[in-house]
Parts: sequence; structure tokens; C-alpha cells
Amino acid sequence: MTLLDLAGTVALLLWGVHMVQTGVQRALGARLRSFLAHSLHNRLSAFFAGLGVTALLQSSTATGLMVTGFGAEGLVSLTQGLAIMLGANVGTTLIVQLLSFDVSLVAPILVLAGYFLFRRARAGTRDFGRVFIGLGLILFALHQFLALLGPITANPLTRAFLEALSTHIVFIMLIGVALAWAAHSSVAIVLLAMSLATNGVLTVAGGIALALGANVGTALNPVVEGGGNDPAARRLPLGNLLARIGGVLAILAVYPWITPFVTGIESAPARAIADFHLGFNLVLALLLFPLLKPYSRLLERLLPSHPQDESPDAPRYLQLVAAGAPVAVALAGATREALRLSDVLEEMLAGLHDALANPSRRQIKETRALDDRLDRLNRAIKENLLAIDTGRLDELTNEKLARILTFSINLEQAGDLIDRGLLGIASRRIKRGVAFSREGNADLVAQVDRLRETLHNSTAVFLSGDIAAARALVSEKDVFRCLEEDATAAHFDRLRSGNVETVETSALHLDALRDLKRVSSHLIEASAYPILKKRGDLLPTRLRTVE
Repeated sequence: MTLLDLAGTVALLLWGVHMVQTGVQRALGARLRSFLAHSLHNRLSAFFAGLGVTALLQSSTATGLMVTGFGAEGLVSLTQGLAIMLGANVGTTLIVQLLSFDVSLVAPILVLAGYFLFRRARAGTRDFGRVFIGLGLILFALHQFLALLGPITANPLTRAFLEALSTHIVFIMLIGVALAWAAHSSVAIVLLAMSLATNGVLTVAGGIALALGANVGTALNPVVEGGGNDPAARRLPLGNLLARIGGVLAILAVYPWITPFVTGIESAPARAIADFHLGFNLVLALLLFPLLKPYSRLLERLLPSHPQDESPDAPRYLQLVAAGAPVAVALAGATREALRLSDVLEEMLAGLHDALANPSRRQIKETRALDDRLDRLNRAIKENLLAIDTGRLDELTNEKLARILTFSINLEQAGDLIDRGLLGIASRRIKRGVAFSREGNADLVAQVDRLRETLHNSTAVFLSGDIAAARALVSEKDVFRCLEEDATAAHFDRLRSGNVETVETSALHLDALRDLKRVSSHLIEASAYPILKKRGDLLPTRLRTVE
């Protein structure tokens, strides 16, 4: 029963850590990701960004997965990514430092405050209630853990066995690796080591070994879960893991002197382990920080990129300002990448044409898959551009950046409408075994063809920035409005005449007409509005009213 109680208490500790992480991610996740992307100007700012984000998330694994994603998409240089991870490794030690003091008395207050926040606050603030409840659960679990260890350590045979086990440093360290990897948290395992050492279950030397293993185990997760199949995308997580393994091996080489040194500074077991955990990551960061560039070159040699026949989803032309590319070069690369969005969207429109003209489940499935490519390319463009400090740019450059973002976002939204709306309608039509009337289907196909022409014109306006072409593109809204009205009127005429096909598919047909008009709006807004909005005196009356 005591062992079951201990297992339940450890589970409560892990759940508390999980609640802290998810609470911060839900409340601040998008802002933390954006902050991280904006803080890559140099290695020092990247280091402190990683430290700050991880201090809030309390998970170097979460930070590692985010930065690994940036690296896989080519949005962060390897040197700056490694600097972020060094900061993350230090940031994750801060809550351990806090909880190494006796703060168990505040646990009920934290849970109570968290409960009221979670129950009464709004959506954004209530997630901080999770954070407070999670911290309270951690403190409760640690207090309960120490209480449960009392009967175990009182047994002389058990104590003798545990003291003998404490001498097997490498074995304990491997246990720490496995536990931290399984728990996705070094914090929980280091807190566990502190509790065991405080109650005499482990010696301080054994607790330090468990903490060392936790440092390696938590670096395994981004290697296993991130980076994809390209060796170049694995450089960052593997570089962080190798750095930690190197630090652990260096500690093992001088291990007999480590415990006396640490306990000479701090005699309390929990504080000694917490101080070692912080000191290990600080010293590792200080030693590796000046060597990040040569270390990055070594990793690039060991893990070369695949040949250029890469995934069609991967960005090809993006340039990182954080990696030293001039802003003009970065914007030119983002513009070329945005043109790839236009090409993918044209493929989707061609697939939609075929799905309406000759219904086929396979055609619909292949066309819907293109929307995933649109989403990935759009995300890569946004993260690349949002990492640029707009405060340092002149008005013209800021305007160009905004135009690229507007174009990319609207094309991605048009793709979503085609995927979830129009292709969904085509799929439901096949599933129900019904067909549009010949005239109605011809109207839809004609509008899709018109959309392809609109996309060509929108892309031309995006590239040229021509005011007259932008105004001509805006007039296309009236054309589509008339097309929808005429097609709707013809649809109702067929309904009144008793056309069976029209009756069966009426709702689907009207939904398709509505979605086609919405797609046209996104294509027009993608390039025309940023140009004309800047010059409000040139806007047509209808457009000025809309704006």
C-alpha cells in the first residue's frame, strides 16, 4: 500500500507539472512562440529568450520542440537555435530553485487562487488558474512524498539497500534518463531526487546522479519527436543532446570531488541538488556559448542537408534576417515563396474544376491534400516575416512586408474555403449519390474558371503594385456579385419548374455559390486592398465604404 501511495504521489507531481506547462501554453503559447521568433537578433538575445520562455513554460522539452520546428522550416539559424537551447536549459532550473525552499504552506493558497481564477475568470485569464493549481499540486505532492518516505526509511534493511544503491552512480543516472524521457520533464525528476535525498532514501551523490540523468533524458524528446527525416533538421536537437552528454561525461570524470564541493557550499540535501542542477546548466552554457559557431559548423558537417529534391511543402527561398540576411533579401525571398502559394492555389482550383465537372473521390482527396501544403508555406512565410523588427524599417519597407503578409494570409484562407467548403460540398454530393443539374453545374464550373483568372490578376497586382490594375481587380467584386445573383436566380427558376436534380441539391448548390464569392473576395483583398488602402483618395466609392 505504501508503494501504491508513493506511485500515486509521483503521478500527482507529474500532473502538477503538466498543468503548469499546459496552463502557460494555453494562456501565452502563441505570444511566447512569437516572442521567441522575434528574439533571434544575436546569440545573447536568443539565449535570454530561451531562458525566459522556458522559465514560464517550465519545460525545456516544449521550447526545444518549438525551436526544432523553427529549424526544420529554415526559420532559425543553427547557432541561434543552440543559444536558445542553452538558455532553455538554464530556465528550467529556476522553478527547481524556488521549490527547493520550504514553501509547502502556500500550496492551499495557490490551489484556492487557481480555483477561483479557473471558475470565474475569462478564457485567457482562467488558464493562469491552471498554473496556480498545478503549482499547488506540486507542493502537495512533494509534502506527501516526504511523509510517505518516513516508514520506508525507518526499516533498517530498506535503508541499507538504498544506501548501497546510492553508490551505483551510473545506474541511478540511467534511471534518471529513462524517467525524464518518459515524463517529458526534468523538473519533476529533479524534484523527486531532492525529496529522496531530503528523507535519506538517496545520498546527495545519488540525488545528483538522478539530476544528471534528468538533464540528458529531457534532451532526448526533441530528438525523437522533432526534426522530420532530413538530417539537417535534426542538427539542433541532436546538438543540444550531445552538449548535455558531453557535460555529463565531464562531471562523471571528476565525480568523487563533486559532492564534497556542492555540500561544502550548501549542506541541506534538497538545496545542494538544486544548486548543482543550476550550476551544471550555467557552467555548460558559459563554456559552450563562445564555441557555438564552430560547434554549428561541426554539426553541419556531420549532418549534411539532403539534395534539393526536398518536400514540396518545404520553403525554398526564405532568408533569415536573424541569420544575417539583409531585410531586402529576406523580403525578396518571402515574395518568391508567396508566388509558390499562388501556384499551389491554382492547382487547387484546377482540382476543384475537375471535381465538379467529373466527380471523383480520388480527385477530391488529392486536391484537399494541397491545402496542407498551403498551410505550411503560409506559416513559414509568416514566421519568417514576423521575426523582422519592423520598428527599424522605413515606411516603404514596412508597407512591402505588410503586402506580402496580406497576400499570403488571404491565399491561405481562400485555400481553406476550397478545402472545407467547396470540396466538402463535392464530397457530400458523391456520398449522397446526387448530382447538380447540367445548367447549375455549368454555372459553378464557369465561376471556378473565373476564379483562376482572378488569381492570375491578383498575383500580377501583387508583383507590380500598379494602382490601375488594383482598381480593375476590385471591380471584379461586382462581377462576381452579379454572377452569383444570376446563378441564384437561374437556380430558383429551375426549382419552380420542378427540376428533380435542382430540388435534391438546392442547399449544396447555394452553399457552393456563396463560397465561390467568398474565395473571390480573398483573392481580390490579397493584393488590391493593401495598395488602394494606402492611397485612400484613389479608392472607388464602394471600396471606401467597405474600408
